[in-house]
Amino acid sequence: MMKQRFPILLVDDDPLLVDVLRKAGETCFSEAVFTQIASFEDAKTYIDDLEGRGPRLILLDIDLQDKVDGLDFLALLRAHPKGRLIPAVILSANKTQKLVERAYFYGASSFTTKPFSYADWKTYLTNLRAYWYETVTLMDVRHEK
Repeated sequence: MMKQRFPILLVDDDPLLVDVLRKAGETCFSEAVFTQIASFEDAKTYIDDLEGRGPRLILLDIDLQDKVDGLDFLALLRAHPKGRLIPAVILSANKTQKLVERAYFYGASSFTTKPFSYADWKTYLTNLRAYWYETVTLMDVRHEK
């Protein structure tokens, strides 16, 4: 039986992060297909232009080194007809209680902290796969223009 691809949108301005995720994913989450977007505007355009099946999951950094942050994108996503049903997992280096509360207020599906080592990224992806790919039943949302 062929494993189903699992597209993940990564909204993060770290240009090396997608490489780390792809490399770690080879052994821990081989079904994952990562697409990285580094800015609020590019993420907004991506969601606006969705056709067919979009990402099954969004990994969203809060600090995008932009005038607007990941929580602004999350608010837009939750109000957007093509993005409101896509689970959004916050992936942040900062986890103050205030930030966690704001993330859930804006509609985060969960809040996670960025790992520091490659081994920790592998564990993170193993857990991400176990929950979002193997445990949860996600809607199969199609996006029409």
